[in-house]
Amino acid sequence: MVVDMRYCRVQPLGACTIALVFLQSFVFAGNQGQNEEYLCSTSHLDPSSAFSAKASSTITVAVASSPSSSPTCSSNATTFHLSDPPYENYFYSDCHSSSHVVVTSPLSNSNLEIIGPRLLIAWPAGNSGVVAFFEPQNGANGSLAIQLENSTTTGQTLDPVYIPSKSSSGTPRVGISGFINFNDSAVLTVPILGSIRTIRDFTEGPSILITYIQDAIEFSDISNGGVSLNRTWLDNSTTTYLDFIPAQSAGSIKINRAINTTLQFEAGTYQFAASFDYPQLEQLSPPEVLNSAAQGLIRQSPDQTTSLSFLSYTKKLLAGTWRFLTYFGRDSMLSLLLMQDILSEGSGGAIEAVIGAVLERVNRTDGSACHEETIGDYATYLNHLENVTSTAPQCDYKMIDTDYYLPIVLKNYFVNTPIGKTRSRSFLNTKATVLVENAGLTYADLALIEAEKIMNSSAAFAAERGQTKENLIHLKTGQIVGEWRDSTYGIGGGRIPYDVNTALVPAALRAIAKLAGAGFFPSHPEWNETADMYAKVWEDETLKFFEVTIPRQTAISLITSYINASSFPGPSHTSNITSDIIFHGLALDGNNDQPIIRVMNTDDCFRLFLLNTTNQPQLSAFLDQTAEHILQPFPVGLSSPVGLFVANPAFGGDAVYAANWTNAAYHGTVVWSWQLAMTAAGLARQLGRCNDTSSPIPDFCTNANLHNKILSAYTHLWDLIDANSAQLSGEVWSWVYNNGFQVEPLGALPPPPGSSPTESDIRQLWSLTFLAVQREEF
Repeated sequence: MVVDMRYCRVQPLGACTIALVFLQSFVFAGNQGQNEEYLCSTSHLDPSSAFSAKASSTITVAVASSPSSSPTCSSNATTFHLSDPPYENYFYSDCHSSSHVVVTSPLSNSNLEIIGPRLLIAWPAGNSGVVAFFEPQNGANGSLAIQLENSTTTGQTLDPVYIPSKSSSGTPRVGISGFINFNDSAVLTVPILGSIRTIRDFTEGPSILITYIQDAIEFSDISNGGVSLNRTWLDNSTTTYLDFIPAQSAGSIKINRAINTTLQFEAGTYQFAASFDYPQLEQLSPPEVLNSAAQGLIRQSPDQTTSLSFLSYTKKLLAGTWRFLTYFGRDSMLSLLLMQDILSEGSGGAIEAVIGAVLERVNRTDGSACHEETIGDYATYLNHLENVTSTAPQCDYKMIDTDYYLPIVLKNYFVNTPIGKTRSRSFLNTKATVLVENAGLTYADLALIEAEKIMNSSAAFAAERGQTKENLIHLKTGQIVGEWRDSTYGIGGGRIPYDVNTALVPAALRAIAKLAGAGFFPSHPEWNETADMYAKVWEDETLKFFEVTIPRQTAISLITSYINASSFPGPSHTSNITSDIIFHGLALDGNNDQPIIRVMNTDDCFRLFLLNTTNQPQLSAFLDQTAEHILQPFPVGLSSPVGLFVANPAFGGDAVYAANWTNAAYHGTVVWSWQLAMTAAGLARQLGRCNDTSSPIPDFCTNANLHNKILSAYTHLWDLIDANSAQLSGEVWSWVYNNGFQVEPLGALPPPPGSSPTESDIRQLWSLTFLAVQREEF
C-alpha cells in the first residue's frame, strides 16, 4: 500500500485571494438552460508549514469544524490520497461536507471477474453515495484503465461542490468534482445513486438491483456534450446528481437508451461532479477528536489522525469507508476501548459521541444494543418493505456481542476517569432523540434496561450447578451470525461463540458491579456484589467448554490433510510440533453436527485485554497456549510474515474447513488490524500485572520459562506489526504465496464457492487503534 499524503491548505472562499471558479459548461438536470455555479477554492502549498513539500508527504492539515449555510468556509479544507492498487482513494472534507472517492482500475494481474473500472463516491451524511461501473466500448475486458487527473484551474484532484438552496430554509447541494481520464472508449454500464448500502448489496451480493430505484434515474443531455444523471430518493425530497462533461477536447458523451440506459465515452478526460441535498453531519477535526495529551499525534501520524477525523462526528463515530460509512455499535465501542487514552473527553468529545450513540439506539423492549444503523434512502426502502411510509432510521439488533461492550465503556469513562466522573450526572440525564420509540427515556434508563438484560441472561450459568452448555449465551434464534466474525462461515455455523461466553460476558459483569458500586443503578444496589459473583463463575467455568486438544501425531496428520485439501503451497512446519496442540474453538454446535468448531483463532485477545483472571493454573495454561499460537508459523500456528491469521482451519479434520476458511474469506486465513492491536494490548496488560504492586502477582510472572515465552510472543507480534505498518489502517488484508507470503488486497481474490467477493475498507475505525496501542518495554 502506498500512502500519498497530498495535504493542502485550501484557502477559504471569500478571502481576498480567492477565485470563484465558474464551471460554465455544467448545466444541471432540472435547471436546463441555466448555468449553475460551482464554488471551488484555489489552493497552494504553504511554505511556512512544518512539513516540507517533498516526496509523497507534504504540509499540515486543518479541517473545517462546523457546517455552515454559507458558501464560505472559515476553516481550511483537507484532502489526502491513499493508494491500494487496484484502488485509488481520495478524500475531501470542508465545513460543508466530506467525500471519499474511490477509483478502481484493473491491474495486469487482476481477476477481471471481480475487478473492473469503477468510480465511487461515498458520503458520511446519510451513508450515501454514487457509483458508476465502466467497461471498454470496443476493447477486450481488462483493456480499459481510468484515473483521476488534477484540475488545470485549481491544481487539485478534487474540488468542492456547493450550490445554495433556492429556499432560505432548504438544504444546499454539496459534493465533489474532479477529472477522470479514460485511456480508451468506454461505456458506463451501471450507475447507482442514493445509498452506500444499495451499492454494497450490489457489489457483495448477487448483483441484483431494485427495479423501481434504478428506473428512477433520469438521464439528460446538457450543454457542451455533457450528460447529467439524477435520482430523487424514496423520501421524494432528496436528490443525488452525477454529471459528466468533456474536458480537454474529449468527445461528446452519448446516451444509449436501449434496454438498460448506458453512456458512451470516447477516450479522453471528462469532468465529473457528484452532489446531493441531504443534511450533513458535524465533523470533529483532528484537534477536536483527540485529547490535549494526544495532539502531537497530528504531526506524528497525519494519515491516521486525518482518517480518524473523517470517521468522527459530534453525534457518532462511523465504522469505516467506503463500505461501512455509518454507525456500528460494536466497532465504535471496540475502538473506544483501545483508543480511550487519546480520545477527547467531555461534552462534544469523541468518547461521549461513542457512548451516547450506543445508548440512543438501545432497544427499550429487550435491552439489545444496535449493531448497525440504517439511515437515509436505504432506511426509507426498508420501511417501504414493511409497508410503512417513513424515513425513520432502522437498527439491526441481531448481534449478541454488542450488548456486552456498553457496560465496559460506561465504567471505563464514568467510573475510571476524573472528567467522566464529573460528566456522569448530566450525560445520563440526557433524553434520547434518535429513535422515536425511545422518546421520553434518558440515557440512564437505557443503560439500566441493557444491564438488566445482561444480569438476567447470565444468571442461569452462574447459579449453583448451572454450568452447562445450555446455559451459555447462544446466537439469537434464526440467525447464523452474532459476533464480530459475522460472515456466513465466520464461526462455522456455531450457535455458542467463544469470545462472547469466555470474555465479553464476564467483562460486562465486572463492569456492572463497578457501576452499581458507584451508584449508577440505584434500583439494584445489590449488583455490586451479585455481578461480581456471576463474573467469577463465568471467568473460571467457560473455557473448558471450548478447549480442543489434539495429540501430536494426529496434529501432524491433520496438517498434511489440510495442505492437500487447500493446496497451500508453503511449508507445513510439522517438525515444530513436539507436543499436543491445544486451542479454544470458535464456537459450539456447528454445521454438520460438529460439537465444536476446531479452528485455531485470535479471539484469545478478548480475555487477554478485558479480564484479569485469578484462577492461576487456568491463567498460566491459557497464556502458554496463546503465546504458542503467536510464535508458531502457519499452518501449525497463526503467525505469518503478513501478520497473525485470525483463523487457522488446519486442525478441523474435514475438507469443509479448508473450503470455508480460505485466504479469500472475510474471516478466513486473513489478517485483521484491530485483532493485532487487541492481542498486543492484551499481552501488555497481562505482562503489566507482573509489576503491579496493587494486586497479587500472578503465578506466571514467577515462572521464568513461561514469562519469557509470553514476552517472546509479545516481541514477535510487534515485529510482525511493524513489518506490516503499511496495512495497519485498513480493515483486513490477505496474501498470495509466491516464494513466500506477499500481501494482497482481500477484494482482489476470488471468493470461496457460494460466496461473494469482499472488498476491504481502506480505512476502518478500529484499525486506527495503533494510534494508541504502542509497543511497551517489559
